[in-house]
Amino acid sequence: MLNFCLDYEEKSIFRSKTHRQTAIGNYIGAIQNYVALQDDYDCVYCIVDLHALTSLEETDKLQYNIKEMLLDWLAAGLDPARSILFVQSDVPEVTELHTLLSMVTPLGWLLRVPTFKEKARSQSANVNYGLVGYPVLMASDITLYKAEVVPVGEDQLPHLELSREIVRRFNSLFGDTLVEPKAKLTNYPMVMGLNGVQKMGKSYQNHIELAATPEETQKLVMTAVTDTERKFKKDPGHPEACNVYSLHKYFNSGNLARIETECRAAQIGCVDCKKLLAAGINNALGPFRAKRKEFEQKPQLINDILDDGGQRAQKIARQPCPR
Repeated sequence: MLNFCLDYEEKSIFRSKTHRQTAIGNYIGAIQNYVALQDDYDCVYCIVDLHALTSLEETDKLQYNIKEMLLDWLAAGLDPARSILFVQSDVPEVTELHTLLSMVTPLGWLLRVPTFKEKARSQSANVNYGLVGYPVLMASDITLYKAEVVPVGEDQLPHLELSREIVRRFNSLFGDTLVEPKAKLTNYPMVMGLNGVQKMGKSYQNHIELAATPEETQKLVMTAVTDTERKFKKDPGHPEACNVYSLHKYFNSGNLARIETECRAAQIGCVDCKKLLAAGINNALGPFRAKRKEFEQKPQLINDILDDGGQRAQKIARQPCPR
């Protein structure tokens, strides 16, 4: 059994000011891995609406955003016939386990979590218990479904290790009860945002959404920061220092050598380079966007998938631990 639950950055989808959800950075860095893992594991993928409430922003759009996220997952290739796709709050047992785990988790463990400190700074007027206890609920998400493996990038290992420590402490007090999850190191490339400063994410407003129109995509790409040392088109470029070039690796891989050569020789300017990137993104995401529109026309199917996923997840949650 493999289980994956969304981290802080992915949680920000629920704070989006737009009507679309997933950024291409999340698609490259995570969702494509989710899809591939279905070939080797029984997967449980959870839309964490309870975690999303820690920000208390746009709560009126929460149900809408849940459906939008599922549309992105389905269009990307997550298959409800092979994986369990469900909403966190549809399985109330997760809050029961969260309560029990919170009783054995020292506050000091939680206050030392770097992501808590970062989020506390970003929403200093609303540092609530849910924000502090986020890792406890995350541990509940994992252990409730008897997950043996959790795919993570190396930078996420400390978060999983905290879940493992919570499980070990619980088991030491109450007996060998919960499964201690193991990490499956997976390649999660960090995709830089359009500003070239932080990784791409909605929190930084430096992203391109998967479901954006071709026109919207091109408009956003044209705002991207390129080689800061290149002032004029006649100046030779430095692809290794250019954020737009780094995105070409994902969307124009077949033309990468030519783009690099022309950039270094000043045969192509930054504007033309951005146009090539926009065309590459739109070409690569064309099938995704078409598939997403098909699912948008089937609202009852979306409801049925979530209902079925919730029932299947709850069935696992109610089973005794396999010990």
